[in-house]
Amino acid sequence: MYRITKEFQFSASHQLSSLPETHQCARLHGHNYIVVVELSSTDLDEYGFVRDYGDLSELKAYIDAELDHRHLNDVFGHNKVTSEFLAKTLYDWAKARWPEVTAVRISETPKTWAEYSP
Repeated sequence: MYRITKEFQFSASHQLSSLPETHQCARLHGHNYIVVVELSSTDLDEYGFVRDYGDLSELKAYIDAELDHRHLNDVFGHNKVTSEFLAKTLYDWAKARWPEVTAVRISETPKTWAEYSP
């Protein structure tokens, strides 16, 4: 199996207001998110790629236009915008475009990661 990844970054705020008032994430706060999209294939294309990294610029354009420097609760219309939710949402977005997508990982901090892969 061949596997490639590409990393993207964006900054945004969110608030998990359904948490207890005493939980730090119940307050409005922001993160410098890191998104890693993973693509896998048993075969390479005619150029020797799983997928050309340049093709993934469409994901960067989406992140920049829709997520970067936004309040994610407003973007998604609810208050459960967790890293897990973002991983699944970005996985679905990417998988609809590139069948080789096998996982998306999201980091909110240098020590925390969430991943979605079916």
